[in-house]
Amino acid sequence: MTDSSGRGSATRQLQVEVHGLDVIGDAERKGTPRTLFWPWFGANVSILGLSYGSFALGFGISFWQALAAGVIGIVFSFLLCGFVAVAGKRGSAPTMVLSRAAYGVRGNRLPSVVSWMLTVGWETVLTALATMATATVLDRLGWGGGTGTKVVALIVVGALVVVGGVMGFDLIMRLQTVITVVTGVLTVVYIGLVADHIHWSAVSAVPSGSAQEFIGALVFMMTGFGLGWVNAAADYSRYLPRDSSGRGVVGWTTFGASVAPLLLLVFGLLLAGSSTTLNTAIAADPIGALTTILPTWFLIPFAAVAVLGLVGGAVLDIYSSGLALLAAGLRVPRYLAALLDGVLMIAGSIYIVFLTDDFLGQFIGFLTTLGVPVAAWCGVMLADLALRRRDYDEADLFRPRGRYGDVEPLPLVLTLAATAIGWGLVTNTAAGWLEWQGYLLGPLGLGGKGGSWAYANLGVLAALALGFLGTLALGRGRVRTQEAGPPSRPLEVREVPGA
Repeated sequence: MTDSSGRGSATRQLQVEVHGLDVIGDAERKGTPRTLFWPWFGANVSILGLSYGSFALGFGISFWQALAAGVIGIVFSFLLCGFVAVAGKRGSAPTMVLSRAAYGVRGNRLPSVVSWMLTVGWETVLTALATMATATVLDRLGWGGGTGTKVVALIVVGALVVVGGVMGFDLIMRLQTVITVVTGVLTVVYIGLVADHIHWSAVSAVPSGSAQEFIGALVFMMTGFGLGWVNAAADYSRYLPRDSSGRGVVGWTTFGASVAPLLLLVFGLLLAGSSTTLNTAIAADPIGALTTILPTWFLIPFAAVAVLGLVGGAVLDIYSSGLALLAAGLRVPRYLAALLDGVLMIAGSIYIVFLTDDFLGQFIGFLTTLGVPVAAWCGVMLADLALRRRDYDEADLFRPRGRYGDVEPLPLVLTLAATAIGWGLVTNTAAGWLEWQGYLLGPLGLGGKGGSWAYANLGVLAALALGFLGTLALGRGRVRTQEAGPPSRPLEVREVPGA
């Protein structure tokens, strides 16, 4: 990590980050676009990427179809993150503050709440998986894998995540560098140890699925990867100098986030396609099931790589969830918002680890349901960003009477309409609490909830397209009016909530 003059910043003393929603001043901007590689790679090098091979095949498609769905879904969705990350460089504020330019200062609270729910959900899922993986490894070693072990594992994992989220940006950047190196090396070792479990004859014999099943897998990959991060994509690029290359921001964000999931997906597909037993086990315990094909001596290193990879993603989530909570209107310091999210994360992890036995069904339902409004927000945000010719007026991002307004009706109506249409085009039968979805599949002639399009998850793509095209077509005049005014007066710290 380097500062804007190229000098190292690694020796700077760690302390709790005081920045909340406030704009990062020029004196504190540091690094180059390539430094974005570390947090994005560290957050996505998780062993969970192997399990996505099983998840993809679960849609009833072949190896080659699953590979195509994964490559397209992963790269495209993280490319969206790269574009949103450019807004951070141009506006110096967190992602959910920058989208105030589209939604208005208080109108933006609605997408901020959705963003907060998604990031809290993700950090909860990752923490629960790390806990379950630790317990499984210890059980195989004969050291106990029952309730007591899970409690201890949850305490340790939860503490790591909460401390990282509370401390903030500097600790996260250093932590992600370590996680990248350790998990990268140990993951390569894991792949080498289990490579003999791959049987191409079995993999190639997996039958092909329909176009609808392929699209369903593609959308699942998008929601499981880039669309799960897009609402936080500018939270780290906001620390870059203003003159940083926009192409570099897009490229390093996309490359850093995509490279590990792509490699892990290929190997995960080969493993899951080679063994029906392993494929089935992953649905119940996505990480722990991967230990069943390991030699005993590598179980402890596996636990390290699994936990570190999951913690890496959860730390980024808890940091961004705290910022989203502030953007939603909570007026407390950033570290207290992160601490509050940590409490919710622990409570949710307790439910997943101790009270439910259908992880995959609930997980897919969660991703798809929140993926629809997030996709709608992403479409609005990207179109709004594309329409702008000037950097954001940073002071007016915090003033309801400024150029960005208080509540902007157009993006809110587009988001709500796209979400309503999107939820009508997705189904989640494995999660009973979501049986109300899919209400448009019948009226639109797509076969209803039991038809061939029921599991294609078209609603996510529809919401993304409607948000983007609607804003592009109807929002140009609003953006031009915003950019026509003179720069506003400098922002005072007391005006910034959560600073």
